[in-house]
Amino acid sequence: MTNEHTADTHASPVDVVTKLIESRRSIKPADFSGRRVEDALVWQMLRNANWAPTHGMTEPWRFFVYTDAARIRLGKFLAEIYQTVTPEESFKPAKAAKLISNAERSSHLIVIAMKRQVSEKIPEVEEIEAVACAVQNLHLTATAMGVAGYWSSGKAICSVQLCRHLGLSPGDCILGLFYVGYPGTDWPSGSRSPVGEKVVWASDA
Repeated sequence: MTNEHTADTHASPVDVVTKLIESRRSIKPADFSGRRVEDALVWQMLRNANWAPTHGMTEPWRFFVYTDAARIRLGKFLAEIYQTVTPEESFKPAKAAKLISNAERSSHLIVIAMKRQVSEKIPEVEEIEAVACAVQNLHLTATAMGVAGYWSSGKAICSVQLCRHLGLSPGDCILGLFYVGYPGTDWPSGSRSPVGEKVVWASDA
């Protein structure tokens, strides 16, 4: 259960942040150890998420945190929603059971929501982008602390039923559920194709 991205005291700030970004991984609850993450660490993740960029200072991110028995209730509620919104011929019992087991395996569940600006002056897509930036801050902070995370979505998680349950307004939306836990295996490696394949660079020089 090693994590190789601890800070090098001789590395430059750019090298430190680059190593952190390259180390971030989506680690599923099935690979969590089952050990509880300290609440103080989750609060640090949330505080850093709160510093995401936000057009018009709307700060549209909202986080609903569930732990201990509350996380189990949420998992069961999501399984019920999944059965309600899924046609009988498409319903998969294993998928409903996974919503429950993911909650059981996790230390904390964080429902990620976007609170729509009342005036709707800022385009919705920009508010969604701001929330995504907040989640990246949250996930990078988790990585720096050796905490595993997994951002999941789906019909049940992003449902109207869950929105209502959380007291969200019609213009608001849920962007997913972030599972938090300690990794039960070695920190996974990863790779990306060269950035040059994804860049068009124009210059008059």
